[in-house]
Amino acid sequence: MDALLEQARDLYEGQIDFPSQRLADNVTTALLTITGLLSFLLGYLTQDIIKTLYTGLGGAALTFLVVIPPWPWYNRAPERWLPARVPKRSAGTYASGLDLGGVNIEVDGKRIG
Repeated sequence: MDALLEQARDLYEGQIDFPSQRLADNVTTALLTITGLLSFLLGYLTQDIIKTLYTGLGGAALTFLVVIPPWPWYNRAPERWLPARVPKRSAGTYASGLDLGGVNIEVDGKRIG
C-alpha cells in the first residue's frame, strides 16, 4: 500500500527532468503549429469559422493532455542531488548559530565568520 501511495505522490508532485522539459516545449510547439495550420486550412477550404475554431480548440486540448500531466516518460533521467549538509554548532559561529565552515566573511571592515 505504501508503494502505491508513493507512486500517487510522485504523480501529484509532477516531477520532470531537464531533458524532458525541452521535449515538452518542443512537443507543445509542434502540436500547436500543426493544429494552427490544420485549422486554418480546414477553415479556408470549407469557409466555416466554426470548424476552424473547434479544430483549433481540439488541438489545444490535445496539446494540454499531452504536455501538462506529469507522464512517466517526462522523468526518465531525474537529477541526483547532493544530500543536504546539516550545519554544526561550534565556537566560531555567527549570529544565527551556524558554522560557516572556516569561511572568513568581512562586511564593512567587520569579520562575520
